[in-house]
Amino acid sequence: MLANIILGAQDAGADIVGVFRYEQTSCSRLKLLFQDFFNPAPEVTLINELKLNQIRFSSANEELFRKLLINLNVDLLIVGTWKEKIEPETYNIPKIASVNVHPSMLPKYRGPNPYMQTILHGENYSGVTLHLMNEKFDAGAILKQKKIPIYENDTSKELKDRTIREARTLVTELLNDLNEKILTPVNQDEKHATYYPNITGEEMMLDFEKQTSDEISRTIRALHPFLPSYITHKNKFFKVDPYKFKILDISNGKAGDIIAKNPQKASITIVCKDNKAINFSNLTLYKSSGVKKYIENKVVTI
Repeated sequence: MLANIILGAQDAGADIVGVFRYEQTSCSRLKLLFQDFFNPAPEVTLINELKLNQIRFSSANEELFRKLLINLNVDLLIVGTWKEKIEPETYNIPKIASVNVHPSMLPKYRGPNPYMQTILHGENYSGVTLHLMNEKFDAGAILKQKKIPIYENDTSKELKDRTIREARTLVTELLNDLNEKILTPVNQDEKHATYYPNITGEEMMLDFEKQTSDEISRTIRALHPFLPSYITHKNKFFKVDPYKFKILDISNGKAGDIIAKNPQKASITIVCKDNKAINFSNLTLYKSSGVKKYIENKVVTI
C-alpha cells in the first residue's frame, strides 16, 4: 500500500516531503537498518530510488513528528495500513487534510484486514476508500471510492494486489482534483457500517463437521498470505496449500470422513458438512519445531 500511495502522489506531480514507515515505530533502528540493507521490502527500494526523505520517529503522535509536519508546511497527510491510532493533534496539522486509504467500500468492513473479511463473508466485491481522518477508526467522510471485484478463486493476496493498484489511481485523482475542483466529502452512513476485528487462532483450523465446502474454501483463501489454514488428523496438523485444493460434487461418507489419500502427492480428500468433499494436495506437516515436510523420495506420509 505504501509504495502505491507514493507512486500515486508522484503520478500527480506532488512534492513528497517525507515518508514515515510504520516499521519505524515497531522495530529497533538497528534491526530495521539490517533488514533494509539485506532484505529490503519493495517500498524501501522505491523510497531509495526516488531519494525520498525517510522520517524516523517512535510514533505518529510524538511531539517531534508534529513539529516536523508544521516545519515542512505539509498540505496533505496520506495514511495507509497504519496500526497506531492517530490523535487529532496530529491529523489536524496539515493545511488541507489528513486522508486515510482503507481497502474496503466503507462504511462496510471497517477494521484491520478487509481483504480477509470480505472473502470470509462471501462478498462479490470489495473496494478502496479515501476518507478524512477523525477520532474513530475508518469513520471519516468519504472523498473517493471504487469497487473492486472478488473473483471465485481469489485469495487475499490477489485481492490486495488489485486493491493497492486502484489505491494508486485514486490517490492521483484526489491530488489532481484538489488543484482543479472543489471536493465535497460525503459522510458515511452509520446504518450500513460493519466492523470486524482480527481473527482468532481457532479460525485457522478447518472443521469439516461444522463447515460447508464453500465456508472452508473461503477460509483458506481469505487467510492467505497472512495466516495458514490447518487440517487436524491423528493429533497432527497439516498446513493447506491455498492453491492446491478443489471441491468435489460427489462424495461418500459423513462429514469429517477421509475418503481418499495419495502419499505421492501429499493429498487427502475429506467430506464436508454439505456432503461435498474437498481434495487437498501438497500438504505440509506442521511440528512444534517449525514447519517441515515429511518427504522421502518426494513422498509425504499422511
